Amino acid sequence: MLNLLSLIVGAVALLLAIPAFIPLLGWLNWVVVPLALLGLGLGVASRSRSGRNLNLVVIIVAILRLMLGGGIF
Repeated sequence: MLNLLSLIVGAVALLLAIPAFIPLLGWLNWVVVPLALLGLGLGVASRSRSGRNLNLVVIIVAILRLMLGGGIF
């Protein structure tokens, strides 16, 4: 059950991360990262690894986008 919740949170975070690649919408990654961290916590608490892996990918992509945009040094 926790894995399903983790997958749902990860999918929502991924859907929010897609428009964050548009210029001037990079600030949206500051919403995506904590949301994906919540999903990561749910994924770690479950037995399966798919939710955890999805949220890790979303976090990595969002942080890389923030680094490229100058949001994180």
